[in-house]
Amino acid sequence: MSVDIALYGARVRYGPLEALHGVDLAVPAARLTVLLGRNGAGRTTVLRALAGTVALAAGRVEWRGTDVTRLSAHERARRGLLLVPDRRAVFGSLTVAENLALVLPPGADPGRARETYPALAPLLGRRAGTLSGGEQRMLAVARALHSPARLLLLDEPTQGMSPAATARTCALLGEATAAGRTVVVAEQSLPPALRAVTGVLYELRRGGVVFAGEPAEWPEAWSATGRPSGP
Repeated sequence: MSVDIALYGARVRYGPLEALHGVDLAVPAARLTVLLGRNGAGRTTVLRALAGTVALAAGRVEWRGTDVTRLSAHERARRGLLLVPDRRAVFGSLTVAENLALVLPPGADPGRARETYPALAPLLGRRAGTLSGGEQRMLAVARALHSPARLLLLDEPTQGMSPAATARTCALLGEATAAGRTVVVAEQSLPPALRAVTGVLYELRRGGVVFAGEPAEWPEAWSATGRPSGP
């Protein structure tokens, strides 16, 4: 298993508070990795550390075998990394079509949204800020999937989605990894459809990794120790 991007001994501080406590975490290439944990567990901070939107107080980030700890977020983006945050992931003043056009090749048809989420097709002329929360998440995921980025980091991509849209999203992320892209998803809980396409799962609690392995191993690992699965 080749590693695409990884954290080694990563510590992140927000003022006097330390959000990550020496985290070691390796993301395999061309597979889907899930970061699981409740709010405050550190999963969002892990994504930000990988993307370069927060600085490490200690440790390092390696991407494809190269130390990129001091590489800025926009340089990482230029090299093929895309972060979809849990909030403000779309440009509210632009239409759905205009949001999609930002990542499509010049002259491409924004109607390609039909290939990802058919529900977005009749909304192409709507301003993204007027969409529901679930519709905005669909647009954010569609933009990521239509971008040329090879490393996708998505924070709660299924938040606010219907069960059908959630299942569709999980299938799309699985297709992305099958096509050779590396995908990292942060979620509070593991949707059943996401379990089926996940390669590696990390559970975080209070800024540290408390489980690392395959999804099928995760429930058995907790029951064997008599500890609850929630952080």
